[in-house]
Amino acid sequence: IKYLFGLLSLFIVFSILFGFFIKSMGEKISTFLKGFAIVFFLAIVAYLLASQMQFKSVGLGYALWAIGIGMFISNAFGIPDWIRPSLKHELFIKTGLVLLGAEVLFGKVLAIGLPGIFVAWVVTPIVLVSTFWFGQKILKIGSKTLNITISADMSVCGVSAAIATAAACKAKKEELTTAIGLSMVFTSVMMVALPALIKSVGMPEVLGGAWLGGTIDATGAVVAAGAFLGENALNVAATIKMIQNILIGVIAFAVAVYWATKVEKGPTEKVSANEIWIRFPKFILGFIAASIIFSILQQTLDADTSKQLLEKGVFGYTKNMRGWLFCLAFTSIGLSTNFKELKAHFSGGKPLVLYLCGQLLNLGLTLLMAWIMFYKVFPEITNSL
Repeated sequence: IKYLFGLLSLFIVFSILFGFFIKSMGEKISTFLKGFAIVFFLAIVAYLLASQMQFKSVGLGYALWAIGIGMFISNAFGIPDWIRPSLKHELFIKTGLVLLGAEVLFGKVLAIGLPGIFVAWVVTPIVLVSTFWFGQKILKIGSKTLNITISADMSVCGVSAAIATAAACKAKKEELTTAIGLSMVFTSVMMVALPALIKSVGMPEVLGGAWLGGTIDATGAVVAAGAFLGENALNVAATIKMIQNILIGVIAFAVAVYWATKVEKGPTEKVSANEIWIRFPKFILGFIAASIIFSILQQTLDADTSKQLLEKGVFGYTKNMRGWLFCLAFTSIGLSTNFKELKAHFSGGKPLVLYLCGQLLNLGLTLLMAWIMFYKVFPEITNSL
């Protein structure tokens, strides 16, 4: 009964919140809510399946269930037109990303210091640019928007980066789905395989945690993989992923500028600052604002109060809400995905090859950078962790 009451309360909160956004966009709230009830119910099913221990142990999280259930229903039975206005995957996930910003604290970033920043901020742009170049020059992928969305998804931090990048370059929904699908499959494999490999070769916890944090896409998967190695690895992995998450806004802005000034600009066309602003995903500003506000709050509180109020209180709430928002987004993406449209983007297997090669480069560079920074350049920081 308590669980059902909690779900009902959550549905009401989301209905009010999204009702406000829907009205501001000039759409009817009643039309949205009718289909949203179905989306919310399917999200519950995805969460229930993901909570089963046998599925959880092999990395089958709610994201995979949500998008899988949605795609099955959409392609096996089709969806009625009255549900389509409720499939607001961008609205759901962008709201979740603003909440993610609250959990990115500058204090934790500074605790890891320069080694973590080098691992997250030097390797990531190199892998992103290299993967995009490889896709265009070697694989000859026809769609630049598909190429950059997959590259950002794989190199930055998975779905969050893919959503921001897709918005910045105006990628098609099917291209975003392709990137997310690849990310979730590889994430499920890597969150199990990498910790096992690290354990088998006797890699130090700090190095293993840094490797996990810089390569596994989803934050939740990073935490799960880090926990398998130990508390120290968990803290390093989660913090490096947090540092990497900061790049979401930077990458989105860079892609918006590049697309406006290079990709879509005509030979005699002048690009205005307004065009770049139009392309820039505005929710990134909410992400940054939330990060700044809660970082300042953490610094003004003493350690015990900060842990009780923020880490065990506020962040527990935002993490739970963010999980539901992402689940709603994945369900919506699944319900709006057609296999025939998706098949075209996998033509020749190029997206898979792009992701695989990019991830191999990411794994190699991240491990090398983590070893250099944590054990050769800043060993005193490593010893203090």
